[in-house]
This record gives sequence, C-alpha cells and structure tokens, in this order.
Amino acid sequence: MKIYTKKGDDGTTGLLYGGRVPKNSPQVELNGAVDEAQAFMGLARSNCSKGDELDRILINLESDLWILMAEVATEPNNRSKLISGQSLINNEMIANLESLIDDITGKFDFPNQFAVPGQNQLSAALDVARTVIRRAERLSVSFVANNPESLVGRYLNRLSDLVWTLARWQEDEHLTSKQVKQSKAE
Repeated sequence: MKIYTKKGDDGTTGLLYGGRVPKNSPQVELNGAVDEAQAFMGLARSNCSKGDELDRILINLESDLWILMAEVATEPNNRSKLISGQSLINNEMIANLESLIDDITGKFDFPNQFAVPGQNQLSAALDVARTVIRRAERLSVSFVANNPESLVGRYLNRLSDLVWTLARWQEDEHLTSKQVKQSKAE
C-alpha cells in the first residue's frame, strides 16, 4: 500500500463512509485542529516517564480524539453508521473527563491566579495542546449546529479543562500572574 493516493490533488478529501469535501471545509478544519492537538499531546507524552499515570492518561485521550475525528469526518446522512464510544463521542466519555479533572485537582494546590505557561517542557507542551483544543472547540460550533445531537463541542470543552489541569499538575510550582507583577515591581 502506498501512502499517497493522488485523490486529494483536486483539493478534496474523503470522508468516513464515503463522500468528499473540500480540504478547507469546516469539518476538515476542525479535524485538522484536533489532529494538531493530538500531536501536541504526543509531544507532552514524550516528556513523561513511560507507563506513568500521565502517560496512560494521555494515551487514552489521544485514542479518544480518533473517535472524535471519526465522528467529525462523517456526513450527517451517515451518522447512523457511527458506534457510540468507537466512532461517536458519548456522555460516558465526557463523564470520564470530568472524573479525571476532579481526581487530578486533588493531587496539587490549585492556583488562585492566572498561571503563566512555561514552567517546564511538559507543562508547556500541555498548554500548547490546550490552546489548540480551544481552537478546535471554537471550530466545532458550526459542526454542532449542523449536527445538534453531537457531543463534540462539549467533549472538547471538558478536554481543554482537563489538559489545563494536567499542565498545572505537572509544574513544580505555579508561576502566577500575581508573582509576575511582584517581580516586575522589585
């Protein structure tokens, strides 16, 4: 099998269960942002110890993003072919994100000021992933408007909260906006 098919040379890309759309369609833009977020989560994971708690969390989240991308890459008339939890985001997946947020926030002192990204490479990579997830969430608004039963927007909202939480958890100390202001005054 060759990696190139030449089918996209006309500026279109194939969808799951058939159909083609322009590469700059809202669906493809959304999936592109999710793909980018997944790559930054992989970058963050490359800074973890293999098999540790964060590594396992990130692998599971990256796998969930394939499910989300499958849903987004399906034409509305083919949504009935999607399988909950395998190619369709479901409420259980969102509840899992909420449970992880609650669990992780219990592991550290939560900052009460805006946190300044960049305390270490791992937290910085997570913060970049979070900002890309937020972009994907913004892009999901039109997708959800055309697929009102979709949970993609809700999932991305919780995911960005979780990734922010993971970034703060991985910092040795939080550098907050208050600390930055104090150091400027000195």
